[in-house]
Amino acid sequence: MNETHPSAPKDILEHVRKLPPEETADYRQMTPPCGLPCFACGFYLANKHPELQSLISETYGIPVQKAVCKGCRNEGGKCGHHPMACRLYPCAEEKGIEFCHECTDFPCDYLHPYADRADLVWHNTKVFNLCLMKKMGLEAWAKDKARSVRDVYYGGDWTL
Repeated sequence: MNETHPSAPKDILEHVRKLPPEETADYRQMTPPCGLPCFACGFYLANKHPELQSLISETYGIPVQKAVCKGCRNEGGKCGHHPMACRLYPCAEEKGIEFCHECTDFPCDYLHPYADRADLVWHNTKVFNLCLMKKMGLEAWAKDKARSVRDVYYGGDWTL
């Protein structure tokens, strides 16, 4: 992925916020073991919204065909737009769990947050999302909280 303009994720998020939520989302299929909501990700939503796909391609400097994703579970744990392989997906498969919060080792170092590119990727929200899923249940989290976690992460003011 090429370097991006600092407001790039916010520009994409503003576009994504205007899209109506999918009425028929399969939240279990569209939420990987790490707890990121693929159903609320611009790369997934770009499958049905070509203008979003073009915006993502232009913003991140990637080919338009790489500006989409079918969701982690549908891609076998691989995100074509990320340069590195996921460690969480094969770990969850090996342990026979659906979500990391079901693991006796939760939270583990595979979920460790990093400051590097924290302003550009929402992977630092994984543990928070997983805790909310465990507390609220998958469906309630997906419908009532997942999008707001994304929106606050990218656009909320920092508070203590």
